[in-house]
Amino acid sequence: MKMSKSSFYCNSCGYEAAKWLGKCPACKQWNTFVEEIKSSTKQKKLFSISSPSSKATLIQDIKNESSIKTSTSDAELDVVLGGGIVAGSVILLAGEPGIGKSTLLLQIALLHKSNTLYVSGEEALTQIKMRADRLGIKNQYCHVFSETLTIKIINHCNQMVNEKNAYKLIIIDSIQTLISDSIDSPIGSVSQIKQCCSELVQYAKQTNTPIILIGHITKEGQIAGPKILEHMVDVVLNFEGEKTHLYRILRASKNRYGSTSKVGVYEMVEAGLKQVLNPSTILMTDGEQQMSGTSIASTFEGQKTFLVEVQALVSPAVYGTPQRSVNGFNLKRLNILLAVLEKKCGFKISSQDVFLNIAGGIKVSDPSMDLAIIASILSSNEDFIISSKICFAGEVGLNGEIRPIPRIENHIQEADRIGFKSIVISSKNKLIHTPEKINIVKCNKVMDLYTHLANLKQ
Repeated sequence: MKMSKSSFYCNSCGYEAAKWLGKCPACKQWNTFVEEIKSSTKQKKLFSISSPSSKATLIQDIKNESSIKTSTSDAELDVVLGGGIVAGSVILLAGEPGIGKSTLLLQIALLHKSNTLYVSGEEALTQIKMRADRLGIKNQYCHVFSETLTIKIINHCNQMVNEKNAYKLIIIDSIQTLISDSIDSPIGSVSQIKQCCSELVQYAKQTNTPIILIGHITKEGQIAGPKILEHMVDVVLNFEGEKTHLYRILRASKNRYGSTSKVGVYEMVEAGLKQVLNPSTILMTDGEQQMSGTSIASTFEGQKTFLVEVQALVSPAVYGTPQRSVNGFNLKRLNILLAVLEKKCGFKISSQDVFLNIAGGIKVSDPSMDLAIIASILSSNEDFIISSKICFAGEVGLNGEIRPIPRIENHIQEADRIGFKSIVISSKNKLIHTPEKINIVKCNKVMDLYTHLANLKQ
């Protein structure tokens, strides 16, 4: 007789408990436990693929063929992955609903020049065809499969192997919609996500077939499902951006085969996602539209130098408590910078509403943004215009000092390439090469910055 019992799993980290708990002892999250039915019958073996090695091997005797990276035909994705996709790797792409995950991977499937399988558990074949027509990419190698049962997906892939027409890339949209018949749990549950991912990882490793999984995220911004999901895969990619804006940033939070410091930038257009090779030119407004409260910051995202526009609005508080509102920047960091202006520089900001916006809908956290944010706040508070030919790169300390930032030469080179006439940096930054075309303005404290800007008032 088949017996079953229930267990409770944490939706955040996958911790298992015999009874419901209000707080997870592993990840310390509240109200994350859900009940799932566990069958006592032994799990059946879904598939068997003979492994090329059944004994231990000397590491020096192992051929390094599987580490050869294959291009995805998308330059930005190749950069983020560290040169391309490694055979047998499993990649998890996560992002908010509507951010463009499915569009990006369907685009990759259509651009791939070898047999590719696009599996969708969310859309019918006709819907996928409509999206493919909108992208306008012709491809004779892309196969589409609408299925949610993992055993059927794996059997289909094995059939293609037997027919000498194996897939070189498999894309799953999405891991949360798959279901395994080896366990008795509802679709989308912690157990199902973990089991389905485990089966796909096993298939990828044994057949040397790269697999890309799409993963949904929760309202807190975490990948939906157990935390172990991120440990099981080789690469975790995050697709970020505001849905109301055109630009998206792709970054890796985990990469076993490359660096996690590189990013890719895309623009959402009618025909899909367009690669942005020169993001600095699109994240700034035309100099003719320059107004008070606006400045240009030089910042790093991964290993790319961006020039982004910072907009600040300082106005008398209408209500009792002044408002502090930010878009694309950390609110706590803004409060620190406002406290520095108030305490160390003597500017009366505490009674003012302060609104800060990073143009383009991108999110930045680089400390080199501090100087441009201070400049924008001073510009709005004193109501003067900062020249559109000046940019800023520097960190502001708690005593009002302007601290040096790493890789300052990259900031200067990017500003010079775009056509800026001067860049304001910390006086403590040591330059190896002094540029000829761009003027370097060095400031020691925030008050030095204010004095420099006051002399340039337009």
